Amino acid sequence: MSTAAAPVRSLRAGTVLADLLPTSGSVAASRARDIALVVGGAALTGLAAQLSLPVPGSPVPVSGQTFAALLVGTALGARRGFLALALYAVAGMAGVPWFAQASSGYGMPSFGYVLGMLLASTVVGALARRGADRSVLRTAGAMVLGSAIIYAVGVPYLALATGMTLGQAVAAGLTPFLIGDALKAALAMGVLPTAWKLLDRKG
Repeated sequence: MSTAAAPVRSLRAGTVLADLLPTSGSVAASRARDIALVVGGAALTGLAAQLSLPVPGSPVPVSGQTFAALLVGTALGARRGFLALALYAVAGMAGVPWFAQASSGYGMPSFGYVLGMLLASTVVGALARRGADRSVLRTAGAMVLGSAIIYAVGVPYLALATGMTLGQAVAAGLTPFLIGDALKAALAMGVLPTAWKLLDRKG
């Protein structure tokens, strides 16, 4: 490693991708950046949720919102990721139609997945500050853990909301999505470590 590269890597230790966005350095500018990132993260999740397909026999569609939520948490960090997904959840509960399939409210059986995404984005954001998005294997581990958290909340909620047994909820709300989750994890494994490598080269 060259001596010129060492300070750049040191500065990036403990940071997430969003921390590298430039500001004027003032407190007001930093806060404005954070607000923009939170609103943008919520909007990205809402847009990704509209990329959805119904699953036969399941009230839970396949959508891009889970991938977006994990990506937002990883890129923004725990605090901003939590706030972005909290904004997404609260606005959707208040009537903004940006849950999957342009739905809103909290009475739908799939609302537990939204709550799970809120928790998962916080966890993967905390892991990203510890370098979980810097390598392919660590990114894979973070994505798997984040997905597991979403299902740990979403599947029991689905069972309670519909009267399904836990086994039926697993069959309807977890099993059909495993292949898609693997593809999303593979995408993240390519995108996030590559972004860091490019930034290190520019640094």
